[in-house]
Amino acid sequence: MTTPTTPPDLSGKIALVAGATRGAGRAIALELARAGALVYCTGRSTAGAPSDYGRPETIEGTAELIVQAGGEARAAVVDHLDIGAVERLVERIDQEQGQLDILINDIGGEAYVKFDTPLWEYDLRAGRRLLDTALLTHLNTSRCALGLMVRTTGALVVEVTDGTRHYNATHFRSSVFLDLAKTAVDRFAFAQGHELAPYGGTAVSVSPGWLRSEMMLDHFSTTEQDWRDHAEANRGIPEALPPYEFVISETPAMLARGVTALAADPDRAQWNTRSTSSFDLAEHYDLTDVDGSRPNAWRFMSDMEHTTAQELDVEEYR
Repeated sequence: MTTPTTPPDLSGKIALVAGATRGAGRAIALELARAGALVYCTGRSTAGAPSDYGRPETIEGTAELIVQAGGEARAAVVDHLDIGAVERLVERIDQEQGQLDILINDIGGEAYVKFDTPLWEYDLRAGRRLLDTALLTHLNTSRCALGLMVRTTGALVVEVTDGTRHYNATHFRSSVFLDLAKTAVDRFAFAQGHELAPYGGTAVSVSPGWLRSEMMLDHFSTTEQDWRDHAEANRGIPEALPPYEFVISETPAMLARGVTALAADPDRAQWNTRSTSSFDLAEHYDLTDVDGSRPNAWRFMSDMEHTTAQELDVEEYR
């Protein structure tokens, strides 16, 4: 069952979602458009020319979903490692709209992660590719976009990362490259917030919980209809996929709803320089995931360190 929401009003706002082909980026683009924003959606995967992720989703597909939902979108094929391409994109937005109110930096580099691989065994090219994709793309995009955004007050930059500042401060994120990438994105939001504050702008880093994205569902050979049954069936079975802990997962919609509520909040400056999560935003703005629950994945995973997932009542975390 899908629990609908009434989106806030973002009419007249212009948004850029960098990395909108799939997952959280696609969901955020769709939700911002449902709220009335005109959304520029970027990605590398296009019809007939997929990116090296090798996924079927395309940036045109995201724009089509937005139009089908009654929203307005502009799809743009952009490699955000190409600074010239990003500059041309921002120039286009300036020429067509004369403003940019919301920037979502969501490019993550998941395809280049090698979990539990020590630095001395990690392929340096793959590691640098992860850092470039997960961090340099964000830096390039903000560098090009912020000059346009500060022309008006109230600009919002959302840096999507993995893990809150509180969680990452005491947890090593599997490998040096992944740890650096995800913590640096949070620090980047902190730094941008300080530079935007004099212009009335806000920058915040946001982390979903265990995201039930298209890639994750495929990785676990399950579907949006069957994931919960499959995870429950693996309770107490080591190395099973999906693992039982997947019961705490959430759809990209919960993060998207929270980000959209944040964008529409006239008091959003209270979030400036902060690190938050999809759960924190959902709790603050009284939102839920599409099934009506509100998964608190970061608390669940922290509590797992003192017991086992099988001993926890997942319903207390949803």
